[in-house]
Amino acid sequence: MPRLFTGLEMPSDIATELSLLRGGLPGARWIEPADYHLTLRFIGDIRRELANDIAEGLATIAAAPFAVKLERLSVFGSDKPRALIARAVDSAALTALQLEHERLARRLGAPTERRKFTPHVTLARLRGVDAPTVGAYIEARGDMPPLSFEATRFVLYSSRESTGGGPYRIEAVYPFATARARGWAD
Repeated sequence: MPRLFTGLEMPSDIATELSLLRGGLPGARWIEPADYHLTLRFIGDIRRELANDIAEGLATIAAAPFAVKLERLSVFGSDKPRALIARAVDSAALTALQLEHERLARRLGAPTERRKFTPHVTLARLRGVDAPTVGAYIEARGDMPPLSFEATRFVLYSSRESTGGGPYRIEAVYPFATARARGWAD
C-alpha cells in the first residue's frame, strides 16, 4: 500500500537557502533539503487501485504557473511545538490548486484530510522541544528573507510508512500546461 501526497517541489536554490537555517535547535530532526516540498494534499496509505485512479485524475487538473513566496519561520503546535516551518503566502492560485487536489481526492474516495490547509515547507520535526526554546531559535534567526519561485508543475510523491520526513519518491510529475500521468508502478 503506497503512502501518497501531492505537492510543489522546492527549486534547488530555494532548498539551499532553506538549508542554511538547519542547526542550533536541540530536539530537531532536520528534513533533508532534497525532501523539501509544499504539500498540497496528504492522501495517506491507500490501495494500488486508488493510487492509479488518483495518478490519472491528477492529469486532469489544469493550472497556470504562479509565484510562490515563503515569507517567515513559524511553528506548528504553539504549546507543544511539533514542526518548524517556512510559511508560504496563501495566494489565490495556490489555494485554487490545493482545492482541486482536495476535490479530486474526495471524489475518488481518498481518506478525508482533517487538517486545515496551511501552505508551508517543513524544515524540522520537533520532539521534546519547548515553546520558549523554539521561540528563541526563531528570534535568533531574525526575519527570514522572503524566498520566491515560480511553480510550473506539481508532483505526486510517495513515502515510506513513518512519522514523516522522507525520504520521498516522485511517482508522477504534472507540468501545468501539459499534465500527463503515468500509471502506478508495481
